Amino acid sequence: MTSAEHARRPASAWVARFAGLAPADLPVLDVAAGAGRHSRLFLDLGYPVTAVDIDIAGLDDLTGRTGLEIVEADLEDGGPWPFAGRGFSGIVVTDYLYRPILPLLAACLAPGGVLIYETFAEGNAAFGRPSNPDFLLRPNELLEAFEDVLQIVAFEQGLARTPRPAARQRLCATKADELVTLEPE
Repeated sequence: MTSAEHARRPASAWVARFAGLAPADLPVLDVAAGAGRHSRLFLDLGYPVTAVDIDIAGLDDLTGRTGLEIVEADLEDGGPWPFAGRGFSGIVVTDYLYRPILPLLAACLAPGGVLIYETFAEGNAAFGRPSNPDFLLRPNELLEAFEDVLQIVAFEQGLARTPRPAARQRLCATKADELVTLEPE
């Protein structure tokens, strides 16, 4: 898929469903932003956004957009976490897994903030890439990674049929003390 095709892909329905849970006072962090489909979603909703990726070429058409910070960084190079000491009202991660940053995501989520995560799970090899176990979540892995530090709002795992068949895990969790009010789907 070309970067232009990636840019035209709609935001994940999972991300869109929970995007409004992010408080409006701090930026949303779009991890492994790619062509910026979720950066666009949050910008269109009025949130400031920090988009990070190893290759920021897919974000070229967003350069200069008000409220957007673009960070070019290799999150897997063993260097320092580029967002240490920062707080985000929301963090969105889709189609990306690098296990060492999972605790860092929870740590930089501001009080009341929301983590929205969706990626591939074991069993995905039957549908194509990724098929390497290093890039596939084990059963309940997202839930177990965050259940002791965040309030779980929603969790799913199984076969997703759109945008293409894939084994997926999805999590929405908040750093909130009180229960989150859920709107009807």
